[in-house]
Amino acid sequence: MVRYGSPQTVLPRLGQGSFRVMVTDAYQRRCAVTQERTLPALEASHIKPYSDNGPHKIENGILLRSDIHRLFDNGYVTITTDLTFEVSNRIKEEFENGRDYYALNGRRILVPRNSIFRPSPEFITWHNENKYLG
Repeated sequence: MVRYGSPQTVLPRLGQGSFRVMVTDAYQRRCAVTQERTLPALEASHIKPYSDNGPHKIENGILLRSDIHRLFDNGYVTITTDLTFEVSNRIKEEFENGRDYYALNGRRILVPRNSIFRPSPEFITWHNENKYLG
């Protein structure tokens, strides 16, 4: 058997189902924002959506409670590159509500223990520039 170059770890390519399982496990089955552990209420979210060429990579994922996931996908909330949760004023402006979400504003998010699985600054920046309504 012939080998070329130095050995390196290769992470497997993930499909949507594998992405969901791997992100759920990386976040220890807890919402990154609220630390909720009720599994049926948790969803693996793409930071840069798959529909916008975001990859099924763990570092492009974050485990969120379903309501926060919907707000994240619609740009009403985001995470910052310093890994804090940020809530847009648009929730209050458009819906005259959001008290529970504003209480979470500025909270440091839970991140995976393994640093290679933590949210990529590249994908976070993309979300802030292309989705977030802040």
